[in-house]
Amino acid sequence: MENEKKSVYNMTEGSPTKLLLSFTLPMLIGNLFQQFYNMVDSIVVGRFVGANALASVGATGSLNFLFFAMSFGISAGVGVVVSQYFGADKKDMVERSIINGMYLLAIVSVITGILGVLCAEWVLRALDTPEAILKDAVIYMRVSCAGILAIAAYNGVAAVLRALGDSKTPLYFMVVSCLINIGLDLLFVISFKWSVFGVAFATVIAQLVAAVGAFAYALWKIPYFRIRKEYRKMRMDIISRCFTLGLPIALQNSLIAFSCIFLQRVVNGFGEEVVAANTALGRIEQLVQQPYNSLGAAITTYTGQNVGAGRIDRVKQGYKVGFVSVAVFSAIMLIPTQFFGDVIMRIFVTDSNVVAIGAKGISITSWFYFFLGMIYVARSVLNGAGDAMYAMVNGLMEVAGRVGFAIPLTKIPFIGMWGIFLTTGLTWALTAVVSMGRYHKGKWEYKGID
Repeated sequence: MENEKKSVYNMTEGSPTKLLLSFTLPMLIGNLFQQFYNMVDSIVVGRFVGANALASVGATGSLNFLFFAMSFGISAGVGVVVSQYFGADKKDMVERSIINGMYLLAIVSVITGILGVLCAEWVLRALDTPEAILKDAVIYMRVSCAGILAIAAYNGVAAVLRALGDSKTPLYFMVVSCLINIGLDLLFVISFKWSVFGVAFATVIAQLVAAVGAFAYALWKIPYFRIRKEYRKMRMDIISRCFTLGLPIALQNSLIAFSCIFLQRVVNGFGEEVVAANTALGRIEQLVQQPYNSLGAAITTYTGQNVGAGRIDRVKQGYKVGFVSVAVFSAIMLIPTQFFGDVIMRIFVTDSNVVAIGAKGISITSWFYFFLGMIYVARSVLNGAGDAMYAMVNGLMEVAGRVGFAIPLTKIPFIGMWGIFLTTGLTWALTAVVSMGRYHKGKWEYKGID
């Protein structure tokens, strides 16, 4: 019992600000390290192979996200179910939820991984991926999709640990795997000359190490993971609840991925330089999103536990903490993005044209960072409360924004390719306004476990 007290954390008592920030910081560090996977891939191929190799990695980003979306969504659904049962102090249901959630996650990951490997070339051709980068893009996508099970395993264990209030342990294993990834990237690309295949393979190996390490720790330290024999049977009611909460989140991610794929097709039409610049900018924005993402994960766990305990007042306090945090961070980020965009871009690529395009692009999108942050805050409250069906609306807003803005804006003569970056920012604004409106309507207050 002493081990349990040290390894899991109750977020239904204490200062919301202190709880959220103390949970967010380890999450932030972990997410930053996770993003370094992609950043190191981009830096290594961009500087040691070339701009076309960088573009080939970027051309698969949204597609990989599409195929990963289902396992990410199921992981999130499992985390919500576990956090609510933990907040309600139903320990037997916590164990049952963990094992049944893992059953579901394994099945989904295997199916989507196989589909990704088989469909890679066909989908990339359908998106008009430039011929110069097509071969490497297919390789990168196939290797990444072949490793979905390893990535899903880590995310599944991490989601449960966070649902139990532990945001530090996933960080430790992510740091180790990130260091392994960096070492393997350099070995495979510089020494073995494996190019794009090398960086993709390195990422899969590193994620597998993180998954095995996190699972071993959980078995050792957390009693909930040592599932008693009578709780290991498949429970369709629990699997159904995990699926019901996870599927809308997965579909939301799929819709977001679809909208990004649509935008990628528009980007591809402007040639390799714009594809490379947009790839580097995407990596930068993924990094910028990590404070929002980490805060959102904290709010999801915090909301789930407090909804399970019937503490709606504390959930509202948490939303206010999120609002203020997003506003402050977004304002701070305007300084480097407006004045040092070219310096940031040169981390990824040396081509002067690519640098210039990316620097101007980041100066446009950074004005919309507040909206990006509030998507995470509002959506996390809704997901944590069990208002999962809104996730579909969130995804549809992303589609409406990217599909609705991209072509009209890029067709305006004095905007042209800069419409790509305006589309990203305006999509964030549209989605944030709708998400905040859903929160303030208050329907989420009546969701949760029975």
